[in-house]
Amino acid sequence: MNPYVNEDVAWQRLKDMQLEAENRRLTGRKEPWLARVRRVATRAWFLAGLGSQRPPRRGPRTATKWGSSTGR
Repeated sequence: MNPYVNEDVAWQRLKDMQLEAENRRLTGRKEPWLARVRRVATRAWFLAGLGSQRPPRRGPRTATKWGSSTGR
């Protein structure tokens, strides 16, 4: 038995997969460029919003002199 049969089969399978991917790309649905730009802009807007979120603010503190709670 040829020891390289498995390699030949794997190589043929790789070529078949590449051909299938190329055919799928060529026959696939074309998305208008404006729709692509809109989709990318929406994702960028969403990611920018996630990056700009701030933690919740603390409640107002009572005005005290030198940090004492009695206010002296």
